[in-house]
Amino acid sequence: MAEPQAKKARVAEEDSATSFPKNKIKILLLEGVSQRGIQMLRDDGFQVEALKTALTEEELLKKIPDLHVLGIRSKTQVSKKVIEASNRLLAISCFCIGTDQVDLAAAQAKGIPVFNAPFANTRSVAELIIGNIVGLSRKIGDCTAAMHRGAWFKLASGCFEIRGKTLGLIGYGHIGSQVSVLAESMGMHVIYYDVVPKLPMGNASQEASLPELLAKSDFVSLHVPKMTSTENMITKVEFAQMKKGCFFLNASRGNTVVIPDLAAALKSGHLGGAYVDVFPVEPGKNGENLFESELRGCPNTLLTPHVGGSTEEAQAKIGEEVACSLLKCINEGSTHGAVNFPEVDMKIDPSGSTHRVLIIHKNKPGMMSSINKVFTEANANICQQFLNTKGEVGYVVVDTNVETSADVKKRLSELDAVIKVRVLF
Repeated sequence: MAEPQAKKARVAEEDSATSFPKNKIKILLLEGVSQRGIQMLRDDGFQVEALKTALTEEELLKKIPDLHVLGIRSKTQVSKKVIEASNRLLAISCFCIGTDQVDLAAAQAKGIPVFNAPFANTRSVAELIIGNIVGLSRKIGDCTAAMHRGAWFKLASGCFEIRGKTLGLIGYGHIGSQVSVLAESMGMHVIYYDVVPKLPMGNASQEASLPELLAKSDFVSLHVPKMTSTENMITKVEFAQMKKGCFFLNASRGNTVVIPDLAAALKSGHLGGAYVDVFPVEPGKNGENLFESELRGCPNTLLTPHVGGSTEEAQAKIGEEVACSLLKCINEGSTHGAVNFPEVDMKIDPSGSTHRVLIIHKNKPGMMSSINKVFTEANANICQQFLNTKGEVGYVVVDTNVETSADVKKRLSELDAVIKVRVLF
């Protein structure tokens, strides 16, 4: 549906009531979102459909025109084509840390905020890294595989305590800093490298450059976001800069490491082992005979299928955190925490004598003048107002007197530069 037609359809759908009824708001949650998050949304009166699996682009295109909220985890890809096919989408929620699977620019242009849970599973990932540091230092993977074959090889050579060893963290954000604290509690010396100065936790210290960190570390663990600057940041050059026998761990992003170079460093014996949880290409579903990688069969190499945040505790926290963001977005117009959108979070007027008008518009000169003119011509009284902009989009939240909200909404919807208008009461 072309944009002008889609805009008319939204206006027509919502003309019967200024504030769209909650029981008509349709939410689709994919990939086994936590029951806690599902229940919070159902308890608030929304229509919630929850599926255990991801959907393909073709399947999403059939579902998206009728949806008001789409919730996903890491497998579902929300492309520009899918976003442009949406007529009523108020928000997209990623029940995970990353938002790489959503075309954020396309969502912003369509006036759709995208939410995630940047903190909820950090502890789960940090614990997994610590566990695998121990596993690598004791060659647990190779021992387990041998015993499943019926072999018995009791060895101490090449196995170490982690106490007193140096852990080098590449990236010192929410996860890296938690790994730092846990590692120190086990007697490790922690150093880290980040592109910006970071306050160290405990006795950790920041290195001036990546090569300096690599040369000093017995273990190197990667904790960086997916960005152009982090793509293929660890290659044969960086592996050569690591100590002989160093152990390498990556539970951050799959495209940060050149996998053939890692496999070569393991097979040559330059690295003592590796743990990898994320990969450049990952299967879109569970099943046998789906995973292909040069790392299969490499010595002392522990592999897991992107399970860093996959604990019951983390998923429950993620479900609750993202559901709270969605409830505030739908019920109050709050976009606090949105990754692609102007952040606005204005306190609700407790008097009950106002309606809240939410205006998403193109970020261009003169827009506030045009918007305020509409309120003036409608003889509306503005009780409070909050504007913020980000990139190509502006977002204004206005509390106005009840009597004029329907007229204001109609007038605003007719402005060419206005993308969406909602009224809450």
